Amino acid sequence: MKILTNKGFTMIELMIVVAIVGIISSIAVPAYSSYIARGKIVDAHSALTTMRMQLEQYYLDNRTYLDSGAKVSPCTAPASTDYFSYACNPLTASAYKITASNLANQGLGAAGDYVFTIDQQNAKTTTKFAGVADASAFWRTK
Repeated sequence: MKILTNKGFTMIELMIVVAIVGIISSIAVPAYSSYIARGKIVDAHSALTTMRMQLEQYYLDNRTYLDSGAKVSPCTAPASTDYFSYACNPLTASAYKITASNLANQGLGAAGDYVFTIDQQNAKTTTKFAGVADASAFWRTK
């Protein structure tokens, strides 16, 4: 006579697996979101550095950061990327400050939650960083 044995998983075993998957995903999703935000912030740093290099090249050619005759300063028109907007304020003949501020609804919180600056002396500052109370004399990434 054959003895039949039950094959498969019990409901308790399945619920334990579901609980473990839930715990792991509750840890992984916020960490992944933070990782994505840091990537977007690095894009802002890269764009600020590129704009600074363009302004320095313009200054070498024209001896001013302002528009010079028919030549237009790289900072005259405000620029933006998918996640940040950029502005040169103030922009004078011998000085500038480029500011990057995050746009709303782009995965970085409300508009202006992240603000980074760079000037003609390559002074990099973080004037606002979501979740951090104090400003920094360097660019924050997390």
